[in-house]
Amino acid sequence: VQLVESGGGLVQAGGSLRLSCEASISIFSFNTMGWYREAPGKERELVATVTRGGTTNYTDSVKGRFAISKDSAKNTVSLQMNSLKPEDTAVYYCRADYRYGGRPYVFWGQGTQVTVSS
Repeated sequence: VQLVESGGGLVQAGGSLRLSCEASISIFSFNTMGWYREAPGKERELVATVTRGGTTNYTDSVKGRFAISKDSAKNTVSLQMNSLKPEDTAVYYCRADYRYGGRPYVFWGQGTQVTVSS
């Protein structure tokens, strides 16, 4: 399984970016897909997730600003990020949780850099 992220970049505070994660297999295969981020000197943290059934979850700091969505036809999960703040600066990773034969598997993308300037 491969996850390929795109859409990162440099943006000014208050701006918007849209991240996309394309999976090499049908996203229906995954129990949950999501976005995590890792800022310099900090641990990787959950940003947003979406389950196979469409239930979404967000970390408090991005609620009302970020929106996760999925496009099954394109095997893609996206993260629309609005009203960006300098503290959103991080490497953003796509993650997919898969279960096969009763065992859990986790897949990660390579990461995409998001930099928000003040």
